[in-house]
Amino acid sequence: RRTFFGFLYQVLNPDCPCRQVVRQIQALFALHSGSRVDPGTSAYCQARDRLPLDILSRLRCAAAAHAEKACQRWRGLWVKVIDGTSSSAPDTPKNQRAYPQPGAQKPGCGFPLLKLVGVFSLATGALLDYAKGNKHQHELSLLQKLLDQFKAGDLALADRAFSTYTLLGLFLLRSVHSLFRLHQARPADLRKGKRLGKNDRLMVWTKPWQRPRYLPKAVWKLIPEELSVRVVRFILAVPGFRAQSVTLVTTLLDAQAYPAEELARLYVRRWRIELWFRDIKTSMGMEVLRCKSPKMLHKELEMFFIAYNLIRCLLAEAGAIYEVPMERLSFKGTVDSVRQFSVAIAQARSRKKQKQLIAQLLEIIAQDQVPDRPGRR
Repeated sequence: RRTFFGFLYQVLNPDCPCRQVVRQIQALFALHSGSRVDPGTSAYCQARDRLPLDILSRLRCAAAAHAEKACQRWRGLWVKVIDGTSSSAPDTPKNQRAYPQPGAQKPGCGFPLLKLVGVFSLATGALLDYAKGNKHQHELSLLQKLLDQFKAGDLALADRAFSTYTLLGLFLLRSVHSLFRLHQARPADLRKGKRLGKNDRLMVWTKPWQRPRYLPKAVWKLIPEELSVRVVRFILAVPGFRAQSVTLVTTLLDAQAYPAEELARLYVRRWRIELWFRDIKTSMGMEVLRCKSPKMLHKELEMFFIAYNLIRCLLAEAGAIYEVPMERLSFKGTVDSVRQFSVAIAQARSRKKQKQLIAQLLEIIAQDQVPDRPGRR
């Protein structure tokens, strides 16, 4: 338990070395028990290596589930957002073998690259699950590992990189609806199909003849030969910028229950996942990992995602108590507040004082709001 919280302290404090954590533990022991702790970092690093990865995964899922308690569904559907990103790792032989650097970089001039695909809750921004791979694995193949995360009554929201017939069919097999931006390789002639409204058509797509390499033959046979889809086009007009035409494809076929305008507004909210990845990678420092073996890289990733979900829990709780929309609360401000208040909470002399400090922390988080700038990225 002490090792876990030391590791958590590291990911919440960028550029925090192992020695700083050991000094913190030495200070706490000197304050409370007076016993001595070995000043070296070897024992702490060995203890981190012994942390079970499956327990860290369960903690990440538990934190995400806690954040979801106050979540509101969109028209009865739980919206889950999908996107991919990457992180670099230290240039060690083990890391290079598991996650080779991009081929355009000369040997000795690049760093190992981890490719990640994440599934987030649109309501809370919590990371529900993720899959990792190297440069040879496509994001669609990584997403296959995450399909069990989607249940009946969910809505998958993603950009055009995931807009394929195969993925639409796989989600429908699970009674999961989809809303994607139409892939640029697929023509969208709105003069065809059944008219549901202005720039809103019901079409029938046929199954491609070629099976994706990442998909097993048994699963490929289950995908239906035809799919009824809805194609919606809208104009994205932001003051000061050139108007842009955006075409969406969805399996939400009922134009009365799911108006085209509401679908357009929902897709615009997809951009938040880019901000959530920025929170993890830039604000928390996960853009460049520090562990020197794949085994520890995986644990470091889990610790970053646990810390991120815990911050999301605080944002959700503060927003619910003080009735402030979560998107108005500052993620970076919350991380800074947690760093300072955690020291005071740890040194509180009673449970009553701890509760008072936590209540004050939530109040400060609710007051630290970012400007409301609609239409901006």
